[in-house]
Order: sequence, then C-alpha cells, then structure tokens
Amino acid sequence: MLPERKEKVVSVLNRRQPDIAVVLEDVQDVHNIFAVMRTCDAVGIQNLYILNTRIGRHTKLEHHGKRSSSGAKHWLTVHEHDNIETCMTEVKDRYQNVYATHLSEEATSLYELDLAAPVALVFGNEINGLTKECLSYCTGNFVIPQVGMVQSLNISVACAVSVYEAFRQRSLKGYYNGEARISAEERAVLSKKWKLYREFED
Repeated sequence: MLPERKEKVVSVLNRRQPDIAVVLEDVQDVHNIFAVMRTCDAVGIQNLYILNTRIGRHTKLEHHGKRSSSGAKHWLTVHEHDNIETCMTEVKDRYQNVYATHLSEEATSLYELDLAAPVALVFGNEINGLTKECLSYCTGNFVIPQVGMVQSLNISVACAVSVYEAFRQRSLKGYYNGEARISAEERAVLSKKWKLYREFED
C-alpha cells in the first residue's frame, strides 16, 4: 500500500462512527440506495441495513461499478435482510435509539433529536413509506421541517439532510477529531477489506 493511500485509509477509519446506522426498508430505486451509500460514506457511517420484504433483492447491488455513486458500497458494511424481526432486533440491540421518518402526531422535528447518542435512522419505501411492523420496532418518529407546497423529499435527499444533521451534532462533540471510535479489530478488518477494492476508489 502506498504511503498516501495508507494515510487516507487511517484518516477515514479514525472518523468512522460505530454508533450510528441507516436502515432502508423496501427502497425501490437502486439509484436512491447508491446515493444513500455515498452519503453514509461521506459522514463516516459504516453500517447500512437494507431490508426488503415487499420487494425482491436488488441484484444490481452485487454489480461492482466504478461510478462514485455505486462504488461507495465497497467502503461500507452492508447488512441485507428479508425478515423484519431479524433485522430490526439486530438494530435495536446495537443502537440506543431507532428513529423512523414517519409523519404522525407524535413525530418530532429532526433538529430536536440527539443524534450524537447511539442511533439508527430508518427510511421507507418511496411511495408507501414504512410498514407498521417495522415502525413497531422504532423508539420514535421524526420529520424534516418543510415550508413548501410539496411536503415530501426524495428518500436519498431526506437521508442526506438527516445524517448531515447527525454529522453537525457529532462534530460539535469532537467525534471527528481523528481519535478512532471503532475498535482496533474492526479497523484491521476494514483496512484489509479496503485494500482489495483499490480499483474502485473514486
């Protein structure tokens, strides 16, 4: 590994956030998933959960594309599930709070959430949103404040707005100061894995 690349890998690993994840339930458009992947990588989110119960497995996710949007998946740990209970139990066991993007009377503003604490953010299908079963595993609902005529955002945009608010809050806490937050074991595993994907780097 060239010194420059090693330095970049170490820098990126030292800013990975082990206590925040994104969950996508039945997101139909694979391009939305690729966009979410790129955003997760950009803010140091390592774990992405893809849950498909109403739609089939995305075969295009297996394609090793070199485009920056699809290539971002090589730098993430992607957990694919086809069972809500299995997926959401794993998520709840790992993260303190599980917040869903779901409009309800109990929903709170994104900007009122403590996103520096361990958290998973759950986003649903582009048309039908999240299933009731998936929502039953969530500890709360949130909305992104809007003042326009159309009260909705594209799934990848909604995710980007949300995780960048988490990035802002975590930056204020010093979580990106270069002091590693993931374990030495995980850093070693990811470092070895990333060496195998050199040709996919943007």
